Amino acid sequence: MKAYVDKEACISCGLCESLCPDVFSLEDDTDGKAVAVDEELTDDNSDCAKDAASQCPTEAILIE
Repeated sequence: MKAYVDKEACISCGLCESLCPDVFSLEDDTDGKAVAVDEELTDDNSDCAKDAASQCPTEAILIE
């Protein structure tokens, strides 16, 4: 499984990073959008990534 962030939909709220910091991070550049720092999910981080995707207010996180 992999995690992706739709940067067009992301509003930089930081919820994904707070729920799953091993997978998601806010970029340090000017837009501050979320990115999946570890796109390939493991058994250890897939549950928190799915939780972040389900709680994202703009549904910007995709888990495939």
